[in-house]
Amino acid sequence: MDRIQAKLQQIWGYDELRSPQREIIECLLADRDALIVMPTGGGKSLCFQLPALLSDGITLVISPLVALMENQVQELTEKAVAVGLLHSEIPTAQRKQTLQSLSDRRLRLLYLSPETLLTPAVWSKLCDPELKIDRLILDEAHCLVHWGETFRPTYRRLGAIRATLLQHKPIDTKISIAAFTATADPLSQQTIKRVLQLDKPAEFILNPHRANLQLSIQQIWTPRGRKEQLTKFIDKYPRQSGLVYVRTRDTSEELAAWLSARGDKTAAYHAGLSPQSRRRIESEWLSGKLQYVVCTCAFGMGINKSAVRWIVHFQPPVLLAEYIQEIGRAGRDGKPSEALLLACESTGLLYPEDRQRNKFFTESIDRYYHLTTTLAKQLPVSGDVNEIERKFPQSSIALSLLHSVDALVWETPFNYRRIKSDKPPNWQSLKAQQQQLFSGVPNYIKYAGCRWEYLLTAFGCKPKSPGWRCGNCDRCRRQ
Repeated sequence: MDRIQAKLQQIWGYDELRSPQREIIECLLADRDALIVMPTGGGKSLCFQLPALLSDGITLVISPLVALMENQVQELTEKAVAVGLLHSEIPTAQRKQTLQSLSDRRLRLLYLSPETLLTPAVWSKLCDPELKIDRLILDEAHCLVHWGETFRPTYRRLGAIRATLLQHKPIDTKISIAAFTATADPLSQQTIKRVLQLDKPAEFILNPHRANLQLSIQQIWTPRGRKEQLTKFIDKYPRQSGLVYVRTRDTSEELAAWLSARGDKTAAYHAGLSPQSRRRIESEWLSGKLQYVVCTCAFGMGINKSAVRWIVHFQPPVLLAEYIQEIGRAGRDGKPSEALLLACESTGLLYPEDRQRNKFFTESIDRYYHLTTTLAKQLPVSGDVNEIERKFPQSSIALSLLHSVDALVWETPFNYRRIKSDKPPNWQSLKAQQQQLFSGVPNYIKYAGCRWEYLLTAFGCKPKSPGWRCGNCDRCRRQ
């Protein structure tokens, strides 16, 4: 504990840890697997960064979002921590320098996207018997449940990483795995543990409720009405920091331009901007030069600002997990804050743009299932995923979905084997799970009771007592 306290003070300047940061850090230093579900702003990154600096080898941090990785790496670099970053947007010269630092054993943490982790240049260096890997950290692990079965098929291969790496290491080597997320319901927790093959993991499941965060939903009927409600809400908080969340890059650009024209200090932020532009906007928002940012879900991951007084969802998010993460950006300092969601009528689906976006995501499920059932008849019984992808485009998605229904196993992160069974794959069960994820936000909008009570129940956290109400959301205040 003295070592932990000394390093905490030396690098971060903190005198003490929050609960249960200390317990999580001790767990990781004991080389145990772990599943950590901790609300946004709870200090998740410190829980794996500090153990990395107290360990002999390197900690690999696998993250889905470039913005999240870049922010954490920038912060650690400013603290003189030996940290590296690899993803598809990294310039060639910087990539070579990072790989050389990895070979020279000069890194304590290495942040990677899952796809970059499995490229030949990176994987060959990680398999070096002399390179000591202490642990694998999967940040934003909830992405495995949704994206891993649709948009990010590489996530389904991560469970084979540890066993494959250990084949190249000394016989007594131990590599632990810790999965971190701010949002995971009980079913998602089970999926994360199963796919990552966690070994008797310690579990730290924290309640996401914040008594200082007031939740409300405002019904709107027209595009004009949506903008009017937005500006009315923003004007309640002159010179106070906030965020406006939208779904698409185009909407962020159009809305930011419209709000800037009325004199607001704001800017559009999305993953399509250059890293330099993203860093500039983040810096201007953190310093107060920008009152708020009109952003997609790419903003806020790993960006620390405690005095955020308000959040607006200009459009309903696709997933309830996105919503609870994004409202969690407000009120980290414990002071009263407000989160408003703008939705048309009771279901939030009749507004043409909302309906079109939801239709796209729900129909994408059907497209992926159709693709998978078609390719399943053509794919070999076993093979190398890269070779199969060249022969059968989009086969990586099909393999991901086949893995989701236990129709294949990943023997390594690169090689699969189909499983023979008398029963056909249970596609309907998997489809029902995905549809349940998509129904979370419409059901939340329609729910007649306490907003926080619905969210806590949805994420497997029992309210404090039967009939408990937060007393602070728009439903409770109305009652």
